[in-house]
Amino acid sequence: MYALPKTVIDNLITAVLVLDNDLLVTYANPAAEQLFCQSLRRLRGHSFTKLVKQSSIDLFVVKETIKNGQGLTDSDVTLEINGRQRKVELSASRLIYEHCTSILLEIRTISHQQRISNELSQKEQQHAARELVRRLAHEIKNPLGGLRGAAQLLEKMLPDPSLKEYTRIIIEQADRLRKLVDRLLEPQKPGRLQQENIHVILEKVRLLVTLESQCINVVRDYDPSLPNIEINPEQMEQAMLNVINNAAQILQDTKNAKITLRTRTKHQVIINGQRHRLTARIDISDNGPGIATELQDTLFYPMISGRLGGTGLGLSITRNLIEQHKGKIYVNSQPGNTTFTILLPIQCVGGNHE
Repeated sequence: MYALPKTVIDNLITAVLVLDNDLLVTYANPAAEQLFCQSLRRLRGHSFTKLVKQSSIDLFVVKETIKNGQGLTDSDVTLEINGRQRKVELSASRLIYEHCTSILLEIRTISHQQRISNELSQKEQQHAARELVRRLAHEIKNPLGGLRGAAQLLEKMLPDPSLKEYTRIIIEQADRLRKLVDRLLEPQKPGRLQQENIHVILEKVRLLVTLESQCINVVRDYDPSLPNIEINPEQMEQAMLNVINNAAQILQDTKNAKITLRTRTKHQVIINGQRHRLTARIDISDNGPGIATELQDTLFYPMISGRLGGTGLGLSITRNLIEQHKGKIYVNSQPGNTTFTILLPIQCVGGNHE
């Protein structure tokens, strides 16, 4: 199609546009479609100056690349796209193909690169925190067993039956701590995987939440074209339930409480350093008070909770389960709008969805 094979351009994570002499779009790769939230069919023929409402550089300078043949690169450009300010690195160069001269425009979102770097750093920190907690759990387990055994022996030797109430409390609390420790030491391996419709999982979780919290409005915004995903249904149900239950508990004192479940497909997504051509995106949003800024970077660590009375294990377990499925989960939060986003790779069958 152009100087570079179309398959190469389509697989770039950088947004690539080809513009004619009047800065009209003649081609956009999937990354550009995602950036502008429009398909190639809708982008073709539109002026780039209208797609970008505001820019920190004069976009007509881009036209000079055709006249003088010199490329243009700016690593700190602010563009307003779909009402959002984006920091990008912009490069423009002259493209000659079959005696036609066009402009090859490359746009790389700076925040995207920063997010990848932050994800890698947070993953290392979370792994270290998880190992620390697991070692601590091992250390707790042995004396906990001795404490429970001693309470049982003491219960048999007590002359006054009324005193056994206290030993039962010791045993019950020891059992509760044992269950907590066992959850911390759960195996970090995925269960049996199978092709499953993620909407079936979400509907099960939605029903459970609505039965327990009837005052919360759970809104569905599903993409019916989303293909099946290779997952362990029970583990994925647990992961989704942890997130949605957290939202429901936080919304208990919120007027007009609402949780929105949204599914979409995303192309060319990098997860833990690996690029996936097609992924499922699941957004779980609520209109609650939001998560404190100081907690957002450590929210998925073990024993960290933003909710009074929370154990800090639910989201940590959720992240482990999602990562076992080669996916990732992250959160964006502000008062009135908190969204947990889960990305799961889609294994395409027969190339139908690639």
